[in-house]
Amino acid sequence: MVETYAEALQFIHGRDRFKKKPTLDRMRQFMHILGDPQEKLNMIHVAGTNGKGSTVAFLRDLFMAEGQTVGTFTSPFITRFNERISTDGQPISDTDLVAMVNQIQPVVARLDQELAEEGPTEFEIDTALMFCYFASHPVDLVVVEVGLGGLYDSTNIITPAVSVITTIGMDHMKILGDTIPKIATQKAGIIKPGVPVVCGRLTPDALTVMDRTADENQTDVRALGRDFTVKNQPESGWGERFAYTWADHRWQHLAIDLLGPYQIDNAATALTAFITYHQVRQLPLDIAEIREGLKHTAWPGRFERLNDEPLIAIDGAHNEPAMVEMVQLLRQHFAQQDITIVLAVLADKQYDQMVKTLLQVRNVHIIVTQFQGPGKRAAATPQALEAAVASSKRVTMADNWPSALKMALDNISGDSLILLTGSLYFISEVRQYFKDNDK
Repeated sequence: MVETYAEALQFIHGRDRFKKKPTLDRMRQFMHILGDPQEKLNMIHVAGTNGKGSTVAFLRDLFMAEGQTVGTFTSPFITRFNERISTDGQPISDTDLVAMVNQIQPVVARLDQELAEEGPTEFEIDTALMFCYFASHPVDLVVVEVGLGGLYDSTNIITPAVSVITTIGMDHMKILGDTIPKIATQKAGIIKPGVPVVCGRLTPDALTVMDRTADENQTDVRALGRDFTVKNQPESGWGERFAYTWADHRWQHLAIDLLGPYQIDNAATALTAFITYHQVRQLPLDIAEIREGLKHTAWPGRFERLNDEPLIAIDGAHNEPAMVEMVQLLRQHFAQQDITIVLAVLADKQYDQMVKTLLQVRNVHIIVTQFQGPGKRAAATPQALEAAVASSKRVTMADNWPSALKMALDNISGDSLILLTGSLYFISEVRQYFKDNDK
């Protein structure tokens, strides 16, 4: 039995992250012993390479705008573990987290004994905590984000009202496969019989996988760019504006506060899932509530302003597809400003290609650095990052990110942007630093 919050976290983080053989059997057995709490929940399931967190946030705020209570399960956290299990944006309390750990700990011990070294993993425990919490603290709806992949993800024992797949890109290739169709097949694993599927902006080969899997499950796919569309309607100021069209839903000048053309895609994907849910449940729609929900959506660490003068922002872009989107954002919103990017990346990412992609923006200078990686996952060293683009005069190196930030601040002039990016774990450190020093 754990007695403190610190002990609860130690129990959670002390578990294996992965097992040699992917399976859902262990998770099903785990939940069955706990009384299958997931069966009591009304859910939307969200998978994808990038955009999952923002899409979950848009869905949360859309449902909250019409007065529903919304649970969310997301990963990773930005400041504290509790953020991963939240109700209407408010993280689970330390007391409730300890209580949930004590509820599942005897079951984990039992499975450890029965399954030898194949007992529950850390993420399976996270998922179990979430299912148990929302079963005992009821909400109208839970939006569940996939941890990794889809097919064998521990969340994939659910049957949701709607399945959502945001994007498909090259990431986690050692686990999910080394081609877009292979990765798409893993993500498509969340598609269930008769459950409608909403997809973001996918490549044709990825969308083919989704359509085929949906056909096999006797359901249909609503895809961005094919079935529903958006049109950017730029206005001055922070945020984005867009027009949305799907069937007889035609709305102009929908506003979001998150920055980046890809956030328009995430908002539209969330909106289509929201409409689809209302169709499934035969519920009415209110455009005023939709506008309100989209407008007020915030998601920490997604091109988030930490300081206005000078402008300092953080973004959790952590793979090559996200850097391609970042380039588009920087060209659209900051073409006339000097941009200094402080970049720190996990060593298992395509960091050489990520740096080269960012250098496509002519007004960008990059300071490569490092941070304390999570658990056993090491951060790429500044030397490795610099070596990836040794020929560029726009790349410099700092031993650690506070030194890199000081270097950036010492060299900025006038209307400049400093962006810290490369890993959600990295920006978590940065965000906490700014929060502590703002007191």
